[in-house]
Amino acid sequence: MILSPPRAHHEASRLEALRKLNLLDTPPSESFDRITRMAAQVFNLPIAAVSLTDSNRQWFKSRVGVEHDSIPRFQAPCGQVADESEMLVVPDLLDDDHYRDSLLAGSGVRFYAGAPLITTDGYCLGAMCVLGTEPRGITEAEREALRDMAAMVMGQIELRHAIGRVDPLSGLPNRNQFIDDFKDMAADCPHGKQRLAALVNLASPEQLSNALRAMGPSYLDEIMGEGVRMLNASIGQHSTVYHISPTEFVFVAPPGTDAVEFCVEMENWLRRRAASVTSRFVTSARIGVAIFRVGVTPHADLLRNLHSAVQHGADQDCGVSMFSEEQDAVYRRRFWLVNEFGAALDSAVPGREGQLRLVFQPKIDLASGACIGAEALLRWTHPQAGPVSPGEFIPLIERTSMLRATTNWVLESAMVQLAQWRAQGLGMELAVNVSAVNLLEPDFCIRLLDGLHRHGLPASSLALEITESALMENPKMAEATLCALAAAGVRLAIDDFGTGYSSLAYLQSLPVQVVKIDQGFVRGIEADERKRSLVSAMIKLAHDLGHRVVAEGVETDDVASLLEAAGCDQAQGYLYARPMPPDAFVQWLDERPLDVLALV
Repeated sequence: MILSPPRAHHEASRLEALRKLNLLDTPPSESFDRITRMAAQVFNLPIAAVSLTDSNRQWFKSRVGVEHDSIPRFQAPCGQVADESEMLVVPDLLDDDHYRDSLLAGSGVRFYAGAPLITTDGYCLGAMCVLGTEPRGITEAEREALRDMAAMVMGQIELRHAIGRVDPLSGLPNRNQFIDDFKDMAADCPHGKQRLAALVNLASPEQLSNALRAMGPSYLDEIMGEGVRMLNASIGQHSTVYHISPTEFVFVAPPGTDAVEFCVEMENWLRRRAASVTSRFVTSARIGVAIFRVGVTPHADLLRNLHSAVQHGADQDCGVSMFSEEQDAVYRRRFWLVNEFGAALDSAVPGREGQLRLVFQPKIDLASGACIGAEALLRWTHPQAGPVSPGEFIPLIERTSMLRATTNWVLESAMVQLAQWRAQGLGMELAVNVSAVNLLEPDFCIRLLDGLHRHGLPASSLALEITESALMENPKMAEATLCALAAAGVRLAIDDFGTGYSSLAYLQSLPVQVVKIDQGFVRGIEADERKRSLVSAMIKLAHDLGHRVVAEGVETDDVASLLEAAGCDQAQGYLYARPMPPDAFVQWLDERPLDVLALV
């Protein structure tokens, strides 16, 4: 059909008005679906839809009983409604000359009624329509009901595109609309029913700041454009996506969505994004998932939980993270600790006490009772929070990139202290814990020996304690590093013996001099025969392999006596002294007449 010039102009203006609303090809919406379901119920018909008339198709913003999201405009009754801006009722499509051969009639539809969706400017966007598979009439009351529902649809359209409801960059509903729709959900879903929500964060604040500084503000538009297109193409097919902040989008998963399957689907979405978008080299998207209860969970709590899940994912370096109350509390604490420790490490100077410092716990020869050395232990005192337990912060640091720098600081600080004591005439062997990361550094041995040389220390004054797990991560490389250290005269010890999964044959080949039995085997040994038997066997095994044995966690005279009777060589624990600052350690030594330490 060729339109006359006035009608052609009107149609162009109508299409412009439709497209300015950014409704076409947007995700389903509960507010529209609610009206559509009501229309089907009021007319007791299987099919109802909010149909928008595009240039060559009818696109369904909302639909009940319709599988397709669009049909051709040609011979579609809703197209006639848009052309004429009038209600259309066709009691039987098969009796109508114009629609007898239409797609609808061919698919079994017999009855059609549609009320126009008219803007305040007078343009008809499409129709609020109901359809049935049997011919039927329509009463005047039903006509009025259909007009009312069309007016309700237009009210939703105008509300959504009023100021403060749509993000101007993405064209998606914004945070305000999310809050309203979230509240409305309770009216359309059983109270307390569990649903899933997700927050997609396309870039961290730091990444965004760096990108904006390097590329300019238009780069944000590109990142958002890519993200919006992908969200609409996949997630937007089933859920309304809300643009709640410059880089964040929220949506609620369809009812009945399985949490595990949903997280897998989100992981797949992240992989597709990483493989296709140009921003993947400067940004890393994260998705937080949270369960909420309809009508029970406030929207503010849900958003906070989603943000927490996203941050947990960033901390764990995983793309998708599920929220839990326990994880949230633990994460907040861990996040704070890691950041605060990093600041403390940046400002720490070896040999100068600050937030970070070394304390020293004596090692005692069980046969003579003399102190034959000490272990250097890291301590952290936060300026506001006070002392932080090493059992809390050290495992966190071991999982970060700060571990190498931390070990280097401890080693340098220990050598500074050894040099000071040596200048005072006090020589001893000082043990320091070393991580697997350090053992795998190709220049670790060279740097360590250089440090000993700079401080004028013999290699035998330093002992390195390595856990079994560290040795097992890369046995060949670890063994090569340890052999080089041992050849230079550095003492070596296996720490926490018995807690790992070492091969005895491998342990036999290592150039270590000492095996330290973990305190978990030592404490309570006086009241546990099985522990005594186990520790005795460990001591004998270590001796058979040519190692001296140190027992950790000795707290009573009875335990010390049992260990000495079992042949244990050395001990350390609260029975003798708690870890002490350098001055207190020297004073402790001065008060012990047995301890006459010569220069090593």
